[in-house]
Amino acid sequence: MRRTPAAVVSAAFFAAAPGTVAVLIPYWISGWRMRDPFPPAVMIPLQVLGGLLVLAGLVVLVHAFVRFVVEGFGTPMPVAPPDRLVVGGFYRHVRNPMYVAVFAAVVGQAAIFGDPWLLGYATVLGVPVYSFVRWYEEPALRRKFGSDYDDYRAHVPGWWPRLSPYRP
Repeated sequence: MRRTPAAVVSAAFFAAAPGTVAVLIPYWISGWRMRDPFPPAVMIPLQVLGGLLVLAGLVVLVHAFVRFVVEGFGTPMPVAPPDRLVVGGFYRHVRNPMYVAVFAAVVGQAAIFGDPWLLGYATVLGVPVYSFVRWYEEPALRRKFGSDYDDYRAHVPGWWPRLSPYRP
């Protein structure tokens, strides 16, 4: 796929998928209302940590989407996958940076708003996300990229980022 169409499709998908999962649904759950389940001495640092998680999640998510366009010549959408295996940027540290970023954003919002229901949402969300990765994405990547993907998978963890970057 050419870069310009991939960028347009990726931007629309960014708004639709992560926008719904990491912004709209958490808003529906929490109403983005502050709750104070802990004293201020605990809540303020928790909110700062939550803000950092949301910000980090946004940065990683945007960067990962851009990598699909500039490195993979495709989109994150299963119907318009990249032509090349994306292993640069944050993908050098974790195989699923988009999902990790979405979870960070949701958990960050739980900390900011003091809302345990958002933690429950993140936990429940983990089941279909992990299942999709395990039984659809990984086999599809193995079929498309073969031994390159197997080597990448052997060196880069799926969910917990490694500190030193993978160098193929």
